[in-house]
Amino acid sequence: MRCRRIFTLMAVLFIVPAIARTQTGRVALKATVSKTVTLSVAPTFSQSNVDVVSSGGNTVQITVSGDDPVIRIPLLVRSNSSFKISAESQTAELSQLSVVDVRATGTLVSPQAVNGLNVPRNFDSNLVVSGPRVSLGGTLDSPNNALQITLLIRLPAHGSLTFVATAGSPIQ
Repeated sequence: MRCRRIFTLMAVLFIVPAIARTQTGRVALKATVSKTVTLSVAPTFSQSNVDVVSSGGNTVQITVSGDDPVIRIPLLVRSNSSFKISAESQTAELSQLSVVDVRATGTLVSPQAVNGLNVPRNFDSNLVVSGPRVSLGGTLDSPNNALQITLLIRLPAHGSLTFVATAGSPIQ
């Protein structure tokens, strides 16, 4: 009985590693990650004349009412690729749309996200802003991986406005 255990132990120590060495090979794995851009309104945003109709995914839609058509809206952008944000007014022409502040929300924001932001001089093509990858990690709900872009918007009358974010190369 004792010899059988010793023989089993010797087999495990000498034969199994030899079999394992002869079966080793190389495995290559290729994968791709879908480009993702999400857009939302900062949870702290509150302005009496602005109603956030929808926020999340890659679209934010707001409606503006009342006597003061000037608003400041903080948009949160999360992306694993370069991105573009465009604006479209369904009811009125924009008389002003400008970026007034940009800041990282935490440590998982790429250092290039703020410095690499491209704000067009003219608002002819509805492009609001474009830029490089924002998020270095985290999820679509992580509080520390978004770029907060605050926009100053002036509508001449009551109206609605939709912001759409898309993945792609930033426009130079």
